[in-house]
Amino acid sequence: MTVQEQTTPCCEEGEAKPASPWRRVACRLPALLGLILLVAAIYVIQKELKSLSLAQIRGALQAIPAQALLAGVGCTFLSYFILSFYDRLACYHIGSKQSFLRTAFAAFCSYVLSHNLGCSAISGAAVRFRLYRNWGVSPGGIAQIIAFCSTTYLLGAMALIGGVFLFEPGHIPLVAHLPHLVLQLGGAAAWLCVLAYLGVSLRYRQMRIWRYTLDVPGFRVAVAQVIVSAADMAMTAMIAYVLLPPEAAIGFPAFLAIYIASYTAGLVASVPGGLGVFDGAMLLALGPYLPTPQILGVILTFRLFYYIIPLFLAGGMFAVHELFLRGDAAWARRRGGAAAGAFARRPSQVVRESEADFSVTVATGVVAGTGILLVFYAVAVPAPLLGTPFTHLMLQLAEFLLCLTGVMLVGVAAGLAQRVTAAWRAALTLLGVAIPLVILRQGPLAIPLCLMMVMFLIAPFRSCYYRKARLFAEPLSPTLMAPVTLWIISLGSVGLFALRHHLGHAWWRSLIYDAHTSVVRWALGISALLGIVAVIQMLRRSHVLVRPWDKESETLYRNLAHALEELGPRRPSGLILNDNGRAGIPFLRTGQFIIGVGDPAGAETECIAAIWRLRDLALEEGRHPVFIKVGQALLGVYHDIGMTVCPNGPGETGALCCLAQDLQAVKAVLGSEHRRLKRLLHTRRFLSVKARADRAG
Repeated sequence: MTVQEQTTPCCEEGEAKPASPWRRVACRLPALLGLILLVAAIYVIQKELKSLSLAQIRGALQAIPAQALLAGVGCTFLSYFILSFYDRLACYHIGSKQSFLRTAFAAFCSYVLSHNLGCSAISGAAVRFRLYRNWGVSPGGIAQIIAFCSTTYLLGAMALIGGVFLFEPGHIPLVAHLPHLVLQLGGAAAWLCVLAYLGVSLRYRQMRIWRYTLDVPGFRVAVAQVIVSAADMAMTAMIAYVLLPPEAAIGFPAFLAIYIASYTAGLVASVPGGLGVFDGAMLLALGPYLPTPQILGVILTFRLFYYIIPLFLAGGMFAVHELFLRGDAAWARRRGGAAAGAFARRPSQVVRESEADFSVTVATGVVAGTGILLVFYAVAVPAPLLGTPFTHLMLQLAEFLLCLTGVMLVGVAAGLAQRVTAAWRAALTLLGVAIPLVILRQGPLAIPLCLMMVMFLIAPFRSCYYRKARLFAEPLSPTLMAPVTLWIISLGSVGLFALRHHLGHAWWRSLIYDAHTSVVRWALGISALLGIVAVIQMLRRSHVLVRPWDKESETLYRNLAHALEELGPRRPSGLILNDNGRAGIPFLRTGQFIIGVGDPAGAETECIAAIWRLRDLALEEGRHPVFIKVGQALLGVYHDIGMTVCPNGPGETGALCCLAQDLQAVKAVLGSEHRRLKRLLHTRRFLSVKARADRAG
């Protein structure tokens, strides 16, 4: 079932109605509920883990047999294979003829991103919009695909939750103490909802409820929705179930009840990957069946199979795609200048080059996770014992530098999320430094290989990182220097403590594990936090520099290629240039909007950065970006920043790009500008006629 909201046509003018206070409160309730769940999960995890040691967790991980690991890999593959039919059914429903490989790729990428980031309705929808837009699906069709996939998940969830409530009500975390009759009535209600959906699909193809029009799929598609979603959730639960040790006296139906309840709690919390919430619920529910170390081993392995490895695979696909495109371009250049100029890139069978912003999200998550794992590895895994004092000293130094590198990588990930060029360089540098440190520490060969894989996921996408870092673009300020200074002081204090207490060659490990250094452990934790804050502050995107619109700026703009002859009745508020000044776009400030006039003028390869800079300026000033008089060449870039494209206002050429919710307000502003232009032209015409009459008289 897909939803279409009845809205005012885009050409009508008027202001959008502001949301009521109750509606604003309702919009914030999910975030409040997520925060409550996260706090409760942190309490549960702290309570369960306070008596655990890292050695117990390592032992539980090593105790998982190889056969169980292979079964988990197989279940993961089957789970993602079944997941691919979400989009396949959606495209069949809306009549879009897409190949199975395309729909499978779209489903894989969107769900990998939503699984790891949380907010699946936003992150997964953004990926689908970008991919299907490139494959010729209209915005309305993409919205139907997104709604169809959400409905499919809900149908499967209700089918399984109904079964769990009816047949396994005693195994559901947090609500198992309720009377079983109450839970069974809830399960019956869920099944009735599914049956009602199937019944509606037999009789209707479209329904109108209030201001929404619901497109109902056929009966066979509706049945397939229920089967696919239920099978997907059951297979995902099977990944964790096959990892349980044989002594766990729990059947699959009971485990499925626990998994669905835990997964739903993580989904409601909207934290990345349900981190903390899912784990806390699983610890709480599986406590009667298994010791805590074994539960943690199962959860960590499940996250590796279902979250981390697919994230690497999705990022690798985009990296290979980028290298594939660059290989085409390089091959064309080798064939000769003229041929290279006329060479048309091979059309991508998966994604286009402008979709690389997905790789930014992948890089952010992977780099942050790598930093955390490096810190964990340096602290939790003991270094090998070698003979000479010098060797001991080098190993301890490698541990310390590895931990420092991990902390800095977590901070650098924030810079990657903001598309800062220096963060891209810093990430590659730190990963390159970590590789010899791990080798020096005599770590497993798999760790340097994984670090190289992370570098491979980041390196091809230099063009995605176009912003200057605050450290290099702005004067030093107290907000920048304070965390850096405090970080250096905290590191110096810890080192002074180590020297004063003569902790010897193993000073680093002694600071962490010795009982008499508990205060210093706090100092180390605060130092790590200050380090993350310092790196984030240094690698934040810089403020956008704006040139005032004067004679010099106008001359500079007119000298760029493709500059507009007529900018409109109003004098532009300023000019935004890219880093090297080879592309620029004039803009207007009006009310809540910053309006870019036309496509950026200048070299085509430099224009994208100018568009993103205008968007950044709007975000800095708390306004919304709008682009008018735009052509067809860069529409994909406007789509990438979330713009909706529709015809321009009256009397204007080109297209209008703005956020969907701003459309009516933008139309009103442009209508006012058009009336102003007509008055100005009328005045000029009148003055011209009067001047001619005066000369004739």
